Amino acid sequence: MDDVGAPPGPGAGRAPEQAGGAGGGRPVTVPSDLRDRVLSVMDAHWREVDGHGFTVPNAAVYPWQWLWDSCFHSVVWAELGEAERAVRELESLFAHQDDDGFVPHVTHHGDATFHAEFWGRSGTSSITQPPMYGHAIAELRRRGVAVPPALVEQARAGLAFLLRDRHRDEASGMITVVHPWETGADDSPRWDDTCPGGFDVARWKRVKGELLASVERTRGGAPVANPAFAVAPVGFNALVAWNAVELARAEGDRDPGGDDVRALVDALAGRWDHEHRTWVDGGATAAGSGRARTSDALLGALVDPDRGRAAIVATELSDPAAHGAAFGPTQVHRAEPSYDPVGYWRGATWPQVGYLHWVAAREGGRAVDADRLAATTVAGAVTSGLAEYWHPDTGAGLGAVPQSWTGLALVMAATG
Repeated sequence: MDDVGAPPGPGAGRAPEQAGGAGGGRPVTVPSDLRDRVLSVMDAHWREVDGHGFTVPNAAVYPWQWLWDSCFHSVVWAELGEAERAVRELESLFAHQDDDGFVPHVTHHGDATFHAEFWGRSGTSSITQPPMYGHAIAELRRRGVAVPPALVEQARAGLAFLLRDRHRDEASGMITVVHPWETGADDSPRWDDTCPGGFDVARWKRVKGELLASVERTRGGAPVANPAFAVAPVGFNALVAWNAVELARAEGDRDPGGDDVRALVDALAGRWDHEHRTWVDGGATAAGSGRARTSDALLGALVDPDRGRAAIVATELSDPAAHGAAFGPTQVHRAEPSYDPVGYWRGATWPQVGYLHWVAAREGGRAVDADRLAATTVAGAVTSGLAEYWHPDTGAGLGAVPQSWTGLALVMAATG
């Protein structure tokens, strides 16, 4: 999420059943009414505004529509058997897509003036977020949901904008982001080098506001570069490549992704650091904070074909001295000086990151790793009250509670 528009918030079924596999060497109990709990939250957060239907992440803290949140919401709606809402969620997301394919990361349905001066445009933000719509459409297809052809074309255009129009870091060949909010992990220690004077929550919040002024845009206003934040994050690039492949496969393309995606996957492979057991970001932070060990940086496993690296990622995510925890992987490696188990993107567990690693393990045929990730992440979701994120060792809820995307726990429990 990000901290614009609303500040971060506060941190009877049948007999319980076992879901997933062993988490940290022990089974995890999941209430049999998890589906009812998730449906209750999703229903409460569903909005109908000016003909658009979408799910807000949290009614008090995040009352608008966010890009990658809505893609996850669409998957959850499909799991709940709500095909119409799953499709409408994505249609609302693309309602204000620019002609060049750019998809805003926040849409202020019903109040076009909200933060219009801040963003420099009305109705939406002027930056994007990880394009999870490729995966969302693929998941809908897998569940037999009819996806309108127009929606598929909009998703293709959104990915094409990132693959072809975004500035590339010359040294790494990877796509740059124009703002930390675009990554979804806006307070990650990977960006610390870009915070003058070193990371401080209040200072960084001010810097994030200031960074919008240096974004370079096309004549139509789409964001393409930012010399003040010249960062090419591994996590963002992996999600772009993977979503392009997901969409292509879902549509039966013989060459999933094409040359642009292959080049990006090759670029990612070149960023692996065997000594630090992680992928290293490209751009201005490559020699410094871009090497911080974080779980989102390990999302390269979604597209990297190297089984040896996949095994290392699995070890890092389960090792209690690294990212392993009873309630899902820590966001930051425990040995990093920046590790803070209750910190916003500084060490706490995030359900959507756990979900993505679970998908990577399943796609890679690593059933034991997938079961472990499902068990621990579901345990965290349940213990935290479906919170936005939580303490990895206690499951205590943090941020907004409840948060819609944590319904992904139902997908993991049902499929695990």
